[in-house]
Amino acid sequence: MSIRDYIADLNPDLLLMDGFDDCIAGIGTRYGSEQFVVYDYAKVIAKNISNGMTEEEAVEFFDFNQGCAYLGEHTPAFIVLTHELTTDTAPSREGEQTPTHQQTNL
Repeated sequence: MSIRDYIADLNPDLLLMDGFDDCIAGIGTRYGSEQFVVYDYAKVIAKNISNGMTEEEAVEFFDFNQGCAYLGEHTPAFIVLTHELTTDTAPSREGEQTPTHQQTNL
């Protein structure tokens, strides 16, 4: 059974991103809200890069086309896994220090 079949059996209203099935981390729930598909942020960025984007382009594409899209209560969410956070910091757009992300192979 494919991940899409599993999710359709679980809840056919859940929204999926085409071409990113290998980036699915799981199904999220919140009290008082509908279920939603959760994608691994690092894997989505890596997939964007594998589709020919630079890292900067991949993050910008994500920010403007994937991460900010809202299509209703079943809109997917994105997670940064805690084992991917480092204590290194990089300047944010506002000049503040923010955690950087690195992909870890387990």
